[in-house]
Amino acid sequence: MAVIAEPIAKPVSRFHFVLDRREMLETILVAPAILYVLLLVGLPLLLAIYYSLSAYTIYNPTWKFVGLANFEQILQNPTFLDTLRNTFIFTFGSQLLGLVLGKFGAFLLLRPFRGRKIVRALIILPFAVPVALATIAWQWMFDSLYSVINWSLIAAGFLTREDAPNWLGDPYLAMLCIVIINAWRFFPFAIVIFLAGITAVPQDVIDAATVDGAGFWRRNYQIILPMILPIMAIGLIFGIVFTFTDLSIVFLLTMGGPGGATSVLGFAGFQTGIVSGDVSHGAAISLFMLPVLLVVVIFMLRFIRRREI
Repeated sequence: MAVIAEPIAKPVSRFHFVLDRREMLETILVAPAILYVLLLVGLPLLLAIYYSLSAYTIYNPTWKFVGLANFEQILQNPTFLDTLRNTFIFTFGSQLLGLVLGKFGAFLLLRPFRGRKIVRALIILPFAVPVALATIAWQWMFDSLYSVINWSLIAAGFLTREDAPNWLGDPYLAMLCIVIINAWRFFPFAIVIFLAGITAVPQDVIDAATVDGAGFWRRNYQIILPMILPIMAIGLIFGIVFTFTDLSIVFLLTMGGPGGATSVLGFAGFQTGIVSGDVSHGAAISLFMLPVLLVVVIFMLRFIRRREI
């Protein structure tokens, strides 16, 4: 009579038991994301704080603790206060203009017309074109001699050659130029936000308002706009954070000129810390963005929470 041997149970590894525990598995899966944030966000922030509290320069790369002296010095500099004001004008001016353009663009794309698909594809052009190439094109349009805007206005008879504005040579016009370019980059994102919000509004609510006699403007500004405000706030958070820390347009178009009229915090921090080699003061200038952005983000997140989305 043949005897059948019983199968030998394979030993279960200790690693297998660890993965069976839900808390441990969650920790293992989340750990790469936490490590990623610590390495790419935490370490640069700690390094910036480290430099801002020291007298570190590329000419004297020795760490010497100076406390808050760097912050006190840049706050006493009137140029820094002008830069801080320019940053607010640049950020909130371009976001406001981008939102207005985005709202009208969204309403336009909601209406059926011939070639709407082509227009929708072209809307993403500001996202697809590299910022350096786009800024060079804008620089040509705002050039003091070859500006196509001035040429068109002179050809239409609205201006004479002597009255043509020097877009990048006048402090106020130069600020207007960088606001327009940044709004041009932001408004496709605003269109997407508005389209997502407007299409999410229940149609029966709009129909009921129409039956009650609400016209186009009343439907949009008393019904649709309040309902999509939380979505707009989320998009606005991203726009403000990226614009407040951006230096590409200023660096490529005006180099902070004329006379520092378009200098923003990101550009000033780059010029001071990298170009001039004063790393400690450059880090202190850059860290001024942190509390401002924290206040803006916390305020807008509280606003979103109150809207109960």
